[in-house]
Amino acid sequence: MEEIRSKLLEILISLHPDEDFENNHKLVDGKVLDSFDIVTLIAEINDEFEVAVSADKIIPENFNSVNALCEMIAELMEEE
Repeated sequence: MEEIRSKLLEILISLHPDEDFENNHKLVDGKVLDSFDIVTLIAEINDEFEVAVSADKIIPENFNSVNALCEMIAELMEEE
């Protein structure tokens, strides 16, 4: 899980270098990530982790924090 977290943080920091992703738990609700960021993030997750983020997974709860994103990615990797 730590490897997922590390790679995910690299992706997120590339989108918003000044954001504290470790402590922000409202990335979508707090409007840190907009729709373009979400699309970019999904593409990066698909490429980096070789998973497919399906439409039913694209909900704020899965994108509001690094922890939620890591959990979603881990679940997707188990399904592969």
